[in-house]
Amino acid sequence: MEEDLIKRLMTSLKCGVCGRCYGVDDINILGHHQELWFLGAFCPACHTRCLVAAAVKGDKVPELMTDLTGVELNKFKDGDVITADEMLDMHNFLKSFNGNASQLFSQR
Repeated sequence: MEEDLIKRLMTSLKCGVCGRCYGVDDINILGHHQELWFLGAFCPACHTRCLVAAAVKGDKVPELMTDLTGVELNKFKDGDVITADEMLDMHNFLKSFNGNASQLFSQR
């Protein structure tokens, strides 16, 4: 597994002292051996440091859950990836949109 993925998984953990969730930049990968990863975590809120040992099994592919048909999956699987900026643009548009779904999807 890639180190970035391991760091993102670790952001679901909370500091044992103050309860703040760790950010990606708060996690340092110290090393790993097979499925056992050793990480250092720093809480910027209370300045606590901790050592984490995590067993991460990366040999299973997660099951895909979708309501798309097989034809739809094939149609979209090689499409362009939506960027964070595009998501933010849509969020800002919807936040200020004053209308209903019919109006939203009929606009050009």
